[in-house]
Amino acid sequence: MSPRKGLVLDANILLRAVFGIRVMQILETYEDVAGFYSPDVCFAEAEKYIPDVAKRRGLNSALARSILQDVTGIIQPVDKSLYESHEKLARERIQRRDPRDWPIVTVALLPSNLHPGDRVHRLPTQ
Repeated sequence: MSPRKGLVLDANILLRAVFGIRVMQILETYEDVAGFYSPDVCFAEAEKYIPDVAKRRGLNSALARSILQDVTGIIQPVDKSLYESHEKLARERIQRRDPRDWPIVTVALLPSNLHPGDRVHRLPTQ
């Protein structure tokens, strides 16, 4: 059996999962064959923008926050304690694009065996 594939998602995709249809359809379709992960800071960023997006769309922001919470059943939040020590490496890799996205890069570099409950993860030291 080959290792399960993983995909790291940013705050924009989390918001699309909350307010859209297609992203949730894709996540639900592939949740049995791929792991979906997002740094905890991306969940916090999505949470920050929910009230504004909900207001612009005429939607209930409390319901939207509830949907974001439900999304954690498919997209695993990755705690900062698992990736923060590798900030320098991640920033070096993304410096030409957006260095603020370093948590996404770091989580993408985590081993493919990232599973709920795991506490030790090592990154390549290149």
